[in-house]
Amino acid sequence: MAGGNHSSVTEFVLLGFTDLQELLFVIFLLIYVTTLVGNLGMIVLVKTNSQLHTPMYFFLSHLSFLDICYSSSITPKLLLGLLAERNIISFSGCITQFFFFAVFGTTEAVLLAVMAYDRYVAICEPLHYLAAMSHGLCVQLVVGSYAAGSLNAFVHTSALLRLSFCGPNLINHFYCEIPPLLLISCSDTWLNKMVMAACIGFIITTSVLAIVASYSCILQTIWSIRSVEGRHKAWSTCTSHFMAVALFYGSAAFLYFQPFSRHAEDQGKTASIFYTVVTPMLNPFIYSLRNKELRSTLRRAT
Repeated sequence: MAGGNHSSVTEFVLLGFTDLQELLFVIFLLIYVTTLVGNLGMIVLVKTNSQLHTPMYFFLSHLSFLDICYSSSITPKLLLGLLAERNIISFSGCITQFFFFAVFGTTEAVLLAVMAYDRYVAICEPLHYLAAMSHGLCVQLVVGSYAAGSLNAFVHTSALLRLSFCGPNLINHFYCEIPPLLLISCSDTWLNKMVMAACIGFIITTSVLAIVASYSCILQTIWSIRSVEGRHKAWSTCTSHFMAVALFYGSAAFLYFQPFSRHAEDQGKTASIFYTVVTPMLNPFIYSLRNKELRSTLRRAT
């Protein structure tokens, strides 16, 4: 606990979902198992097939790893909470859950921007692709993504630790997240709100700008291709990534860019299901269904 924090709350109660808990448990368990199987399968497929040892699939394997970690920081506790009468989490457990959620979520946001740059180089500079996207550079970009995620999580966690929680200890959510925690703090949360707006706004804005800039150049290049078949082939390598970006950033923007209120808290809980549980499951299917090279590799593997 940070100095000056005189919290009397040692545990929180995650209210989660109060209706249809048995049905929701089955649904979320199936989603989580599918997430693990799909993303682990993607990692194994990329690692064991030499044809997939390219920058694009190197980044894709790390995206799958992040989806596993991202989902695992939330879903197991969610499943346990659906089985328990009261879903209790300790103060330290709550802070730890938030820290890892922030690390993996932010890292994925930055990695999606890196993957957009990779697609830009592949389509706009195809002759220099392998030289420009060397293995060393790819490793540096991935490490940089993790570093950005860790730094963002550290800043937010440090800001949370300065707050006091003297009751009530009921969190109207199914995991520990900044907005519902700020609503039950008995400290002045103005600084936390400013830090959240600045950090999340900077990350989302810079990542989205990088993605938009990359795809603007990609669209110009595709439009200059004369043959319809050539245009379709070039665009097909980007559509899966574009769908993943739309899912991730769309739900993240809805979750964070809204006012702090009890009504918004209920909306945020619904949006968070898609953001933290559903999207990690969908990514492997999006990439495998839209990518001919992955589909052919899967057919050979089976």
